[in-house]
Amino acid sequence: LPEVPAVPAPATDVSQVVEEAMPAVVAVASTAVYQTPDFGFGWFFGGGSQSYEVPSSGSGIIIGENDTELLIVTNNHVVQDTVSLKITFVDDAAVDAVIKGTDTDTDLAVISVPLDQIPQETKEKIAVARLGDSDGLKVGQGVIAIGNALGYGQSVTVGYVSALNREIKTSDGNTRVMLQTDAAINPGNSGGALLNMKGEVIGINA
Repeated sequence: LPEVPAVPAPATDVSQVVEEAMPAVVAVASTAVYQTPDFGFGWFFGGGSQSYEVPSSGSGIIIGENDTELLIVTNNHVVQDTVSLKITFVDDAAVDAVIKGTDTDTDLAVISVPLDQIPQETKEKIAVARLGDSDGLKVGQGVIAIGNALGYGQSVTVGYVSALNREIKTSDGNTRVMLQTDAAINPGNSGGALLNMKGEVIGINA
């Protein structure tokens, strides 16, 4: 009988990859202000439309810096309508951030942190993410997701590429082509890194 080639065992220990990649992932805490509609009963309920603050959490990936700022990419929906943003680095140092630019069609945003606001000891612990090639992915390849799951801080999940080029229709009517993985993605993971087994970013979780 012909020999059947051995199937490589899935990676069971990704600690080295995670250790190298974690410094490039940040937690994002945001506060958005929403306005309740005024249905004309304000005189009865004690006022017209009311505004209220809603805190939320997400993740981001350090992609570079310029002369004055550290640049971080995340999902647009993580920072949309926010009035304040705070970034927490791998060493738990937290600093304020601002939005540099957004693209609702691709659900991407770039935020920045002034370099002079980052403690020197933190600068020595963070890193710029290494980018990979998502076009070269194959179904069945192993992936690692890192992000601020449920707002509790950075956590790691592991899985495989489940499908490529999945067309997803969003609530705003846009269609996005996405990568599907069975690695657990929870609220708060949005904007975080999806890595290949080399520790390269090949996707942004949503």
